Amino acid sequence: MIGKEIINYALRNLKHRKARSILTIVSIFIGITAIFVFVSFGWGLYDYVNKFTTGTSVDKILIQPKGTGPPGLDTTFALTEKDLEAVRKTSGVYEASGVYSKAAEVQLDNTKKYVFLNAYDPDNPLILEFFGDIGVSKGRLLRSSDSGNVVLGYNYQIKDKIFSKPLDINDNLLVQGKKLKIIGFFESVGNPQDDSAIYVANDFISELYPGTSGNYSWIIARADIENLDATIERVENSVRKSRDLEKGNEDFFVASFQDLLDQYLGALNLIIGFVILIALVSVLVSAINTANSMITSVIERVREIGIIKSIGARNSEIFNLFLFESGLIGFLAGTLGVILGFIITFAAKIVLTNLGWAFLSPHYSISLFLGCILFATLTGAISGAWPAWQASKIKPVDALRYE
Repeated sequence: MIGKEIINYALRNLKHRKARSILTIVSIFIGITAIFVFVSFGWGLYDYVNKFTTGTSVDKILIQPKGTGPPGLDTTFALTEKDLEAVRKTSGVYEASGVYSKAAEVQLDNTKKYVFLNAYDPDNPLILEFFGDIGVSKGRLLRSSDSGNVVLGYNYQIKDKIFSKPLDINDNLLVQGKKLKIIGFFESVGNPQDDSAIYVANDFISELYPGTSGNYSWIIARADIENLDATIERVENSVRKSRDLEKGNEDFFVASFQDLLDQYLGALNLIIGFVILIALVSVLVSAINTANSMITSVIERVREIGIIKSIGARNSEIFNLFLFESGLIGFLAGTLGVILGFIITFAAKIVLTNLGWAFLSPHYSISLFLGCILFATLTGAISGAWPAWQASKIKPVDALRYE
């Protein structure tokens, strides 16, 4: 057991060897800080993704033409009204809607910006459910009769986010050279691309992009979630027949929302795992440094150990003494690392939110704070276990003769 005497003795020793103790603590707490930062932001991303797994997007299927760029930029391939009708008639599909996605020029006074424009069917707004059932923060949603009206992303309301002055309901905005009236603003999605997008009704797309009507960038369908895989296979067959294509020569792909999430999570797991591995390497180096520091401490205190043993200290007490010292170093490093990590992530959260990347928000929980401190403490204790064992085996007679 580690008693009060051992604790006081260890504290006095760390204070006596202040410079070495501080350097050892610094070597560990840098690694713990890195782990805290990466885990908190990675956990935050998982929280963001998990919001969609139980939302209105889970029963959605996305049909998209294959191309060499994002929808709206590559017009080589498109989905047609015939394809949309084929999807609607597929068994297991409850409803389907075509969506246009285009690169658009928006102008206010003499300032021009280029953003994404999405056009959807207001009577069947599956795209809004696909993006997490996004609603309006001000104004109203589009209606089928809304020719010449536009709903804007959240950032258009904020000064200097997109234009130098904020926009409001009933203001006018030039889109593709046509004056459109603003009728609403969507809620913040949390990333600059979506929060700067603009939305119009499907029936109005041909006025902005002549010849575009009926050439969809996506088709979004609501499907039977109990038989989603079978429905996806039937949708592939239906669209393949609609486009008169052989199996294996598809110029489109079909994916469920969960498939897209799994792809995203796979990439996220790889990235987070890699950066945490780098942080763990840093902690490993710190552990070696801690072990070296404790070995040096044992060598410097051989005679001291001999005196302690000669007055009755047992091997277990010597072992506990050095083990406690190394564990205490890890605990102090872990506590400082968590504090610094919290400061860094909190400051980064404020900066990212101001830049429009609000979805990149760190996760804070008791388990994260305590887990990092416990990990650092165990790292310190394990690093000092071998030196502690060596110290406990020193014979008092040999120790007293040591010079």
